[in-house]
Amino acid sequence: MYKASAEFEKALEIGRPPNVVRLFPNSRALIVSGKVIDRAMMAKGKAMTIAANGRNHFVIYGAIRAAQRANAAIIIEIAKSEGGTSAYCACNFWNLASKVDAIMNELGVTVPVAIHADHYGIKGDKDVKTGKTEIPSMFDAGITSIAIDASHLPDAENLLASIALSAQVPKWAGFETEVGEIKGKEGLSTPEEALFLVQGLNAHGIFPDWIALNNGTTHGIEASDAGIQVELTKKIHDVISKYKVSGAQHGTSGNNSDRLRRIAQETNTTKANVATALQMITWGVKVNEFGNAQLDENGDFIKVRGEGVTEEVWADMAAYAKEKGIKGGNYKKLNLPYENKLHAQPADVRERMIKGVEDFVYDLLTKVFNAQDTAPLGIEAIIKAGGYDLGPKCSRIEDPVQWTEAKIRERAASINADKGKKGNFED
Repeated sequence: MYKASAEFEKALEIGRPPNVVRLFPNSRALIVSGKVIDRAMMAKGKAMTIAANGRNHFVIYGAIRAAQRANAAIIIEIAKSEGGTSAYCACNFWNLASKVDAIMNELGVTVPVAIHADHYGIKGDKDVKTGKTEIPSMFDAGITSIAIDASHLPDAENLLASIALSAQVPKWAGFETEVGEIKGKEGLSTPEEALFLVQGLNAHGIFPDWIALNNGTTHGIEASDAGIQVELTKKIHDVISKYKVSGAQHGTSGNNSDRLRRIAQETNTTKANVATALQMITWGVKVNEFGNAQLDENGDFIKVRGEGVTEEVWADMAAYAKEKGIKGGNYKKLNLPYENKLHAQPADVRERMIKGVEDFVYDLLTKVFNAQDTAPLGIEAIIKAGGYDLGPKCSRIEDPVQWTEAKIRERAASINADKGKKGNFED
């Protein structure tokens, strides 16, 4: 248990959003809007925090312990593919907040944590229709921030889908938008299309906290050393700077610490997603210093003896993967069938799984992301705002008359954007 300050007590009283208060009326977990986390990073300056994808219980537990140890505000998230209605993880949009709340109360955590629904993917009208009922159900379950990701669509459709679904997102909640599918060097985002998306949202009274770009990295296991293009990111952030939209860095696995440090120091990024690395650490797979899984001469993952799961459980996982034809990055499909088997291991094994994540996340927060001691800044932002709703960072600049559906389509037709190869790039 940790000693709570008077400021924490005040933030706990006024800073939890209404959905969180309703769900957990007796909780002492400071679960907050994603806006709080963004503002904390902005207040420190040249800082970003982890958005840890909670693919299993041990990732969530370790990330929260690291945040408390670093005195850092953080985000725990799950993506639609990981935790939607066709999920490959046991942690999902509808139980993530409950898991986080329970862990925070168990540990007596005193740092603010947001619950983010990442990559809520929209690939057409059917998904928009589904989203109008599904998104409210997620907020009913304690989500406090969301990424509406229609980046799979052409620019006009991306904007129109985001406008259509924004009404389902509470005004107090964190809001992330995305331009350019996250898939490495294919179809890099451009300043022109990012500006188009942000301007169109602004004209409709939608003020995103973050924008995610395809700035040269991928999800999962990064096989290339090309990685994040810092200069492109800076250029895009400069172009949209008057709209006060922070950056959300996706696909950090495979990018070395120096490159991630530059993203924090040289761009307006305040949120960095980490998923695959944390999953691999809980399993005991050998990773390099920036979380990329290492392979042996046969192309198989290297299990470190005495780390992560027991050798018996790992052998069972590997045999299951071989039987099902699961290879490489698709090992993520093991999360759902093995969640309960992970819990069934001895206490010392479960602890080392958690500790591995804690140490990795702590090092990111303190040595790379510059996020240490941002928890008080998040608490301060709540107290200054007088409650859970911090409001937008920007006001309406664009004329809505110039951003009707017809004019959106007309403007989009003149954008020269390379979307790259088609594919499924959801987490």
